[in-house]
Amino acid sequence: MKFCILMGSPRKKGNTSSLLNPFLNELSACGAEHDLIWLYDKEIQPCIACRVCQADWSKFGCWYKDDVQEIFDAILSSDVIVLATPIYSWYCTPPMKALLDRLVYGMNKYYGEEKGPSLWAGKQLALITTCGYKPEKGADLWELGIQRYSKHSQLSYVGMLSERDLGYKHIFMDKEKEENAKAFARILWNTGRNEKEPENQRDRAIFEE
Repeated sequence: MKFCILMGSPRKKGNTSSLLNPFLNELSACGAEHDLIWLYDKEIQPCIACRVCQADWSKFGCWYKDDVQEIFDAILSSDVIVLATPIYSWYCTPPMKALLDRLVYGMNKYYGEEKGPSLWAGKQLALITTCGYKPEKGADLWELGIQRYSKHSQLSYVGMLSERDLGYKHIFMDKEKEENAKAFARILWNTGRNEKEPENQRDRAIFEE
């Protein structure tokens, strides 16, 4: 099973990166492959709703010639998509928002007179976030938005790991957060494997802090 990690933090050694590291280590220990893409290192132009992507239902087909085609290919080759981002103003960071806008058109061929397919239908999507408020007040709108995004895109939303930063005078990462990240990785790994089993054999775990 392969994971595509889309990292929306601008800081290579920030809180979100610190939370992501044990998650990735645990995925590797489980036997999962992963691609890690730092979105701030990529050229991601904003969607202009030109609908060029709707002309050919077999490919991404965007008018821009930037790095999004590379990201599109990585997503299509994966089984699970993980959006990792700090929360900025109750939502994700700018490059991740720009990417999601591009993907909702390029992946979903719904925006013409004839309704086409979702090219990423059935893939699983999960969230890893860090925020200043308690997660139920800091990351809740982000999660709600992605739940609706997933339903629209025919993705399977499988949960969120969200951890709070208490401020610059506090150390963010601790043993509890590390164990939470590892547990979340195991849950996504097991959920992905169970999705391939018959429906009556599934035992889907739900992560709760």
